[in-house]
Amino acid sequence: MSTQQSNGASTMTTNIPAVGAPSTSTPTAPFDTDATWTNWGGNQSATPAFTVRPRNEQEALDAVRFAIREGLPVRAVGSGHSSSPLVQTGGVLMDMSGLSAITGTDRLGRRARALAGTTINAFGDALWDQGLALGNQGDIDKQQIAGALATSTHGSGKDLGSFSSNLRWVKLINGYGEIVEIGEGQLRELRAAQVALGTLGIFLEVELAVEDSYYLQEQITYPTWLETTSTWQSDIVGNRHYSFLWCPENDSCELLDLPGSPDHRMAGRSYTKRYNVAFIEDERQLSNVEGARLDRSYRIYPGGFTTQFHELEYFVASEDGLAAVEAIQDLIRTRYREQKYPVEVRWVKADDAYMSQFQGRDSTVITLTTEPGTDYWQFFRDADSVLQEFEPRAHWGKIHFMTRSRLERLYPELDTFIQVRREFDPRGMFLNDHTRSLLA
Repeated sequence: MSTQQSNGASTMTTNIPAVGAPSTSTPTAPFDTDATWTNWGGNQSATPAFTVRPRNEQEALDAVRFAIREGLPVRAVGSGHSSSPLVQTGGVLMDMSGLSAITGTDRLGRRARALAGTTINAFGDALWDQGLALGNQGDIDKQQIAGALATSTHGSGKDLGSFSSNLRWVKLINGYGEIVEIGEGQLRELRAAQVALGTLGIFLEVELAVEDSYYLQEQITYPTWLETTSTWQSDIVGNRHYSFLWCPENDSCELLDLPGSPDHRMAGRSYTKRYNVAFIEDERQLSNVEGARLDRSYRIYPGGFTTQFHELEYFVASEDGLAAVEAIQDLIRTRYREQKYPVEVRWVKADDAYMSQFQGRDSTVITLTTEPGTDYWQFFRDADSVLQEFEPRAHWGKIHFMTRSRLERLYPELDTFIQVRREFDPRGMFLNDHTRSLLA
């Protein structure tokens, strides 16, 4: 064990894997040629010239330098949970799953470092052993942390930000083939790196602000829509975490592996989740009773959502949340009655990252889901149209219809982000067709 000083002046206890061999004329990491990649939901695929699997920092650096010499574009892939075309490339695809470890913790400063390929579920036990925990997370915990940061992945809680809002330091490989660090002393660059869609470079290691460890008490209820709206604001402000899934049909919950009400038909009801901090002295008090679990925070957050699906996820200002949700309900009832998946609704606190969906405004999150193999395009297109009156932003990792002109209207710091991106990657080697249309 050794210690190192972070840019934020916090002392980190570290355990960093050994660096590999120096750069050569070809990537030193294992690689395949012309291997087809497909995402988790099955709606995105690509056949890159090289799929490289670096096992350490040096091999990742070698791969990027190889791509620069060969004039090949580079994209990184994590767990493949994005539904949007973020990953596709015909050049070099960097599979970062081999760079996975919690590399440091700072108990007093409440910070944690991890390699880019570390999955969210790997943080749980490792941080808990140090008296720490992630401040929030979502329904799924299989994503790699670099991908979660790149797309501003989130949980729910009006006073809680996304993963990206907690990024305090990052080590990455830029478009010059250099390893650089961005810390809190470089606020302009850090706000660009917090949500970068993989366009600044290849992330190697990150530092997150975390919290003291805590337990959560779960409360699952099944209110009618009238009951849901009658307690709308009190539920948002009165719970650490509050979210719900409105069910168009009786079997809607089952489509996301969630248990419906044992006493009521679910059509028109909300599968409602409330999580609040609980103080216990003995873990023998923990409970796994369905709908009333009491456990460590990271064991409570994930649940259901184990089967594949496609998603569109849009964000509106919190004050427009109820009207936006009801507009989507009307769309389903009048034009898409065959859409049975629940509509998930959550809340996220505003942040300052230039390309964050939450930049400058507290947000209500509306998530629409469809079954793999079905034609979701017109439903999602019409949902996009219905929500336009609320000036929605989109989750970068989900299906969306954002354009450069929309970004120019909705993201006041777009020009600053693009300036930083060009400084880190002047040749655009970390862009693909999708990101180039938005951020070149």
